[in-house]
Amino acid sequence: MRPRVIAIDGPAASGKSSTAALVAHRLGWAHLDSGALYRAVTLAVLDNLGEPGALKESLAVPGSGATWPVQQIVALAEELPVRLVLVRDVFRPEVAGVDVEEPIRSDRVTRRVSEIAAIREVRHWVNVQQREAVLGHPRGVVVDGRDIGTVVFPDAPVKVFLTASPAERARRRLAQRGGRIDPDQLRREAETLAARDHADATRPVAPMKPAADALLLDTTQIDLEEQVRQVLALAREKLPG
Repeated sequence: MRPRVIAIDGPAASGKSSTAALVAHRLGWAHLDSGALYRAVTLAVLDNLGEPGALKESLAVPGSGATWPVQQIVALAEELPVRLVLVRDVFRPEVAGVDVEEPIRSDRVTRRVSEIAAIREVRHWVNVQQREAVLGHPRGVVVDGRDIGTVVFPDAPVKVFLTASPAERARRRLAQRGGRIDPDQLRREAETLAARDHADATRPVAPMKPAADALLLDTTQIDLEEQVRQVLALAREKLPG
């Protein structure tokens, strides 16, 4: 049986989480932001295992003695635990029973999450949590991330890949933070997003890319309401009932 999943993938600030949340609400489904779970694992690592200066290098050599081995990350996620909790049709991340929706958005987590998310064992663990969450929901789940339609739910009946120009995504990200946006800020943010895109698209494990059967939707010049309308139209076409 195919999972009742709408998979929405795309790079940072492409609009996928906002679109997924609204699509889920209008269908009466649940929403799962896979990035929030990776961020929760990253927060748990930074708070409990420390923040070494050379995290990437030491992770590449488990058990080297430089820091903790990779396996310790998954063990920590299991023991605390890091988990998804369904709250009013939204899967929220918790660490040790505490809602971490706010702290996972901090700069310290943002700086490290791509490194943690690139680890094969972490990706496997997160994928298991997502699949269990979807199987346990009676209606359906809209899941957004970077490899949902290609790796996590390759049999999802509805797949969408959202993108937008780097400048537009940078503008959106800065607008979320509030305040005036100047050209230098915009350039720096676009460079940061481009570096994140490159890391996500070139990692050896589950690189970010559109599924072969995904609807490609460039959101540079369309607003959120139009994004939602197009995804809902595809869902009604593809999903029975």
